[in-house]
Amino acid sequence: MATAAPHPPAGLDLGYARVSTTKQSLERQLNTLTADGIPDEQIFTDKKSGTTINREGLAALLRYTRAGDTIVVHTLDRLGRNLREVLNLVHDLAEKRIGVRSLADPLPINTTDEGMAASPSCS
Repeated sequence: MATAAPHPPAGLDLGYARVSTTKQSLERQLNTLTADGIPDEQIFTDKKSGTTINREGLAALLRYTRAGDTIVVHTLDRLGRNLREVLNLVHDLAEKRIGVRSLADPLPINTTDEGMAASPSCS
């Protein structure tokens, strides 16, 4: 998967896949990310429980990611152990102008400051 190659101009979609144990397979997540057009060299992986944020692949991804990039996951739970942890990470990334996109979760992630009632159709 991903190597420590120099980062090209911003605006990359970078994949992240995680399973909880070394016995589990990343194949389904990797297939989904590559089907979305993310090259293998832009996909970071972990085979480690989400109970710890000390995950080598996630750490490498966060070091590599730049403003304008988007982190793409199969489902949001791959990023963290619980909703609070995932939301904190998404918030921290948004402050750095890094987006997050989930391919399978029905809830779109919008990290703009417009708020939920900012749409002109909401009155």
